[in-house]
Amino acid sequence: MKTGIFVGTFDPFTIGHDSIVRRALPLFDQLVIGVVGDNVHKPGMRPAEERISAIRRLYDGQDNISVEPFYGLAVDFARQHGAQFIVKGVRSVKDFEYEREQADINRETGGIETILLYAEPHLASISSTVVRELSHFGQDVSKYLPR
Repeated sequence: MKTGIFVGTFDPFTIGHDSIVRRALPLFDQLVIGVVGDNVHKPGMRPAEERISAIRRLYDGQDNISVEPFYGLAVDFARQHGAQFIVKGVRSVKDFEYEREQADINRETGGIETILLYAEPHLASISSTVVRELSHFGQDVSKYLPR
């Protein structure tokens, strides 16, 4: 069985994240979404259980997707779930360089391959950070969040 993991803080989980999940799904028998737990100190980050619950509701009824809390290194999380691949989304050259370096380290330290999926062009400017900032200033962000 081919298992992939998709990890992040997902604060919030955006339509860009959903695009990556839906496009990665045909590559795997099982996709585990790892939501970074409360061990990360980001100001104003919603509790992990709240983020996990929201993503679970989104994929309710899809037996090939699970959503789990994630602590520590992605390679360790991958091993815990028997995953052979880490899936990452890439929006820009800046993202690519960062993810390429991470992929090299993950391959070296854990023997885990990384699959990079490029953002769909109309989603390339959407990030959790932008959505949080718009929301902070009272803007309606519903169009950036999956239904």
